[in-house]
Amino acid sequence: MSCSKRRFGKLLSACLAAMLAVILVLNCAAAEQTQETQGALGSAPIESKPPFDLATPSYLLMEASTGTVIFEHNADEKRPVASVTKLMAILLVLEELDRGVVTLADKVTVSANASGMGGSQALLDANSVLPLEELLKSMIIASANDSAVALAEYLSGSEDAFVRKMNDRASSLGMTNTHYANVTGLPADNHYTTARDVAQVSREVAKYPQFFKFSTIWMYDLKHPSGRLTGLTNTNRLIRFYDGADGFKTGSTNEAKYCLSATAKRGDTRMIAVVLGTPASQTRFDEAKKMLEYGFANYQLNKVAKAGDLLGADVSVKFGASGKVDAVVGSDIELLLTKGAERDLRLDAVVYDTVHAPVRKGDVLGEIKVMKGDTMIMSIPAVAGADVPYPGMIEGLLIILANWKV
Repeated sequence: MSCSKRRFGKLLSACLAAMLAVILVLNCAAAEQTQETQGALGSAPIESKPPFDLATPSYLLMEASTGTVIFEHNADEKRPVASVTKLMAILLVLEELDRGVVTLADKVTVSANASGMGGSQALLDANSVLPLEELLKSMIIASANDSAVALAEYLSGSEDAFVRKMNDRASSLGMTNTHYANVTGLPADNHYTTARDVAQVSREVAKYPQFFKFSTIWMYDLKHPSGRLTGLTNTNRLIRFYDGADGFKTGSTNEAKYCLSATAKRGDTRMIAVVLGTPASQTRFDEAKKMLEYGFANYQLNKVAKAGDLLGADVSVKFGASGKVDAVVGSDIELLLTKGAERDLRLDAVVYDTVHAPVRKGDVLGEIKVMKGDTMIMSIPAVAGADVPYPGMIEGLLIILANWKV
């Protein structure tokens, strides 16, 4: 090999090493950027104090899609919540249905233990066999304790095993002030949750359309294998008497008093109102309705941008098959704002001048700041809209030669 070829080979190796070093630096910068933007989202309520007084000792109003809390009161106070407990059990069943582990048509045998549950019931017969769909319906519509235990035993072998899954799922959702002792919400030691945690599990349940197919049923006749019928009436009166109300869960015991996680949707905005420990049954509905009405009257969900929207900026790509790549919005931007406030919003995008190949679709290319006047509300990454791989061998050599500096 000639000296000139050896020098060219060393130079080419040096160029490639330099390119790899630059790529490493850019990847590190992207990771840091992602961490910064994720940390910019706070969880403090929009309003520092509730706009009115309620008889309920612990409550919270939240927008479902973003998880934005509008106002709250004693939202982290640990309390018994009676059958509102079943929201976590319902969530686990919906998740298993979604994964295909079980189906609505599955046949579930009702144990003597399940049929003997006190409190609200579907009046299931011991050793009867019903479709999973019927048990889930009766649990959602009428808060049936016997159906809840039958489903828990079917999915996990025993109620205790299912309750462990409930606690594990609560932990994974960040419900740090929740502990379940049973699936029904009947009084038990070491069984508690909070308004904030109830809102969190409610948000998860709201992701499943199947829930709303059952939760919006006002009256239903459950047909037992024997031919006997049990008439079920929805325990959530708001379903019938409040515009847009379509779900979630009631609960009441002497210990918990009257509890409710209520939701309603108008347009693209879904509100969640949680009231715990209300002194009277009708009061929980009245106060949840008042909270929901305040939310809809004063706030709306704004879709500021969608993932993949072009930012009108491109970034130069060195040593790539293409000389540039479009910068796009990295994820949907949804904000809960007071009505009319969206007119004051703007997006400020700051992207890199140059990056080095290879570029993968979704790689961070900069930052998008959502601004209201001079105040930054949030920030998300600006990302690559397409892949830019290394060029082929001949094209690569031509690019290196074009960038050669004597």
